[in-house]
Formats: sequence, C-alpha cells, structure tokens
Amino acid sequence: MNPTPPRRRPWICAALLLAACAGARAQTFDVIDSKPLREVWLNPGFYSYHFKRDKDLNDSNPGLGAEYRFSSVASATAGRFYNSDRAYSNYAGVYYQPIALGPLRLGAVIGAFSGYPKMRDGGWFPALIPTISYEYKSVGLNLAIIPPYKDRLYGALSFQLKLKVFE
Repeated sequence: MNPTPPRRRPWICAALLLAACAGARAQTFDVIDSKPLREVWLNPGFYSYHFKRDKDLNDSNPGLGAEYRFSSVASATAGRFYNSDRAYSNYAGVYYQPIALGPLRLGAVIGAFSGYPKMRDGGWFPALIPTISYEYKSVGLNLAIIPPYKDRLYGALSFQLKLKVFE
C-alpha cells in the first residue's frame, strides 16, 4: 500500500510556469519605463493554494474581476469572488509593478478587501500583496503571494487567469 503523496502540485506548477516564462537563459532585473496604456482585462476569479492544508479552506475562488492597465507599470483592479472562508468578497486596488525579470512583472497590489468573517467582521480592510504577472498577447496570469495574518486570514499562492478584451 502506497502512502498518500504530499499535495505539492500547485507549488511545482507555479515554479515550472515561472521558470518557463523566464526562459532558459539567466535573466536580469530591469526597471520598466512608465508609458501610458489603455487595456482592459477580465478574469474569472482565483485558484488559491493555501499554506495550511489542514484548515479545510476553499481553494476554488470563482468570481468576476476587471483590471484597467493605464500604464506599463500600473493598473486599477476591482472584482468579486467566493473566498477561502466560503463567503463572498469584494476587492479594489492598484497594481504597481515597476520591475521586470524577463517577461515577468514584479511588484505588489495595494488595495482593500471585504467579506472575510474573521477580519473586521467581514468589513473592508487594507492589504499589500506581492505579485508576479505574466502577459502574452491577450492572455495573462497574476500570481499573488498572500501572507497569513494571525488566525484571521490564511496565507496562499493565488493564481488569477485573465483575458484582454480591449486595447
């Protein structure tokens, strides 16, 4: 009888994706020039791989969100999704990603979230979340590294697929 293997597939998938995006050759960090853009991206929510696997958290976080990229280094975002605590959350914020590593954009999103029952009784709270993004033509992926906060918010790697619908 074989023991159940550890559930590490999302970690491996994330590492392989980032390695593939960065390419086989060594990449350097570059500062991205800020240029005006007008792009609209839509997304169907998130998939979250929680660090604490024993908490029976919801990994599938469907919803609807939008991102308006007004600059080569910044975009506004807002949306709604079914969160890890099995409640509906809203979010609004601004991505600021001024660093490139090959085709990857590095930075953070600063914003506000609601709907987590253990955090301010489900009310709005501020958040600063490190992010890595990859975009190719009309498809993209945002990877958020969500830090844990006491017993109120659980840490996770959160994957958000997105589609460009306007340029």
